[in-house]
Amino acid sequence: MLGEQYWMNHSMLRSLFKTGAALALHGTNSDRLLARIGGSHRFPVVIGYHRTVEEFPSDALSTIPSMCISTRMLERQLDWIGRRYRFVSLDELGALMESGNPLPERIAAVTFDDGYEDVYEHAFPLLKKKGIPAAVFVVTDLIGTAQLQIHDLLYLLLARAALKWESAPQGMSGFLASLGISLTPAPGTAMIFPDPHAALETLIGVLPQSAMLSVIETLHAKVTLSQRILQEHRAMSWEAVQEMRAAGITIGSHGRTHAVLPNESPEKVEEEARGSRETLERCLGEKIRHFAYPCGQYDAATIRAVAQAGYRFGYTICKHRDSRFPLLTIPRKMLWEKSCLNALGSFSPSIMSCQMHGSFDFVARCKLKHAPVAA
Repeated sequence: MLGEQYWMNHSMLRSLFKTGAALALHGTNSDRLLARIGGSHRFPVVIGYHRTVEEFPSDALSTIPSMCISTRMLERQLDWIGRRYRFVSLDELGALMESGNPLPERIAAVTFDDGYEDVYEHAFPLLKKKGIPAAVFVVTDLIGTAQLQIHDLLYLLLARAALKWESAPQGMSGFLASLGISLTPAPGTAMIFPDPHAALETLIGVLPQSAMLSVIETLHAKVTLSQRILQEHRAMSWEAVQEMRAAGITIGSHGRTHAVLPNESPEKVEEEARGSRETLERCLGEKIRHFAYPCGQYDAATIRAVAQAGYRFGYTICKHRDSRFPLLTIPRKMLWEKSCLNALGSFSPSIMSCQMHGSFDFVARCKLKHAPVAA
């Protein structure tokens, strides 16, 4: 209980600081100045989303909150961007980047990761109504199946397991250890997770997919999930993918199974990158040029594998770029329901402007590991 209260107070203080800082930066045009000082103005503005839902979930048991945005908030954010930027497709953006000329100012591209059915149901009609080009990065082995994304399934199980961890020594870490899942980094030390999402991030960051599946199997023996929850996280069908592509939506790859590539063997990395591209090209009858790194993580071997698999453009979820492969490390700004809310819970144009200009990137340190490419 004390830990929960601490994180609530910490979150409130962060929200107050973010609101005040955004008002000051935007009100003095310092957000644009910081973008130029930090070099963000040279990056293409690519926005990323995940799930689109009718109503933002009221509790953290039903989904990963930071991967959801309501249709209403999505429209609010896109309208704000559309009044200040020209939306372009990834193909148009790619052509501009390949030209070697400075990018035009005030252009933006919109992307959605994972290929959720709710993106087809809720975001797609909105994009068509407003004439906004967009891209969807799909996980090919999940299309048209009842399988969940591994990160969703693991989070849902951890969130329900969290109802039991308060009585376990060392919280969630102790609970996982009691199931034979050890995350101890070194003898005599332990990791204490403030919430299921922190546990999820740690597991994703260190475990190969095979080990994550073992963790899921272990948790499944202790925790059950309702059919309603499983249905809410389903992937779109091939019919939906084809309909979106026919309407002008760019379809890109997010791997075969959403494996976090730096944690995998070279054979697995090639299978994820090349296999997903071949499946998409076979089903859609066109060349697939765009790849989004699952969880935004990449290293030297990953970049090379993606290039060798035939992709021309690769997308991350942070500002890091590899100077030797700039087109394969294109940064994105990932947004969700609360990305642009002030301390009162209202949409803030000031915070939205700071998000677009990367003003908060100066204090938000990237937690992802990006190994440099060797010469």
